[in-house]
Amino acid sequence: MASLFTHVVAAGALGQAAAPERRSDRRFWYMAALVSVLPDADVIGFKLGVRYGDLWGHRGMTHSLLFAAILGLAAAARFKPAWKGEGRRLALVFTLITASHGLLDALTNGGLGMTFFAPFNRSRYFLPWRPILVSPIGAANFFNEYGRRVILSEIRWVWLPALAIGALLRLLKRPRAG
Repeated sequence: MASLFTHVVAAGALGQAAAPERRSDRRFWYMAALVSVLPDADVIGFKLGVRYGDLWGHRGMTHSLLFAAILGLAAAARFKPAWKGEGRRLALVFTLITASHGLLDALTNGGLGMTFFAPFNRSRYFLPWRPILVSPIGAANFFNEYGRRVILSEIRWVWLPALAIGALLRLLKRPRAG
């Protein structure tokens, strides 16, 4: 998986696609960060005897596009009805932020792959290009040479491109002088 830090960086970039007034709301950014990392709540299953490769195991159902859509709708509903105007656009932004989690994990060089199409298809997928070093599970595992290499890999392959994407989205979504 990519680190939780990197998922939040991606949320920061993709969140720039939200309406300018939404981007000035601190609650929006808290929600964006939350939905970006929530798919990894599946690691709780390890303690409950859920195996990695199970549907509800790590990188399983919570990394699916269906989960991203449901979570995106639920997150948007905290702000506006998700079936009307700005609510729909906000749901799309939160869905994309959540889905970015699985996409980033599919770019890593470890694990079993993502079940993007669960529960309809339980096959696990990676992207053909996997330049990101897989993140260790547990914060303590970042304080060694491998953890340093993971962060440097994520800065190169995610953080720098995310800054560019975020800046572009912000330019495209800035309020128009009228």
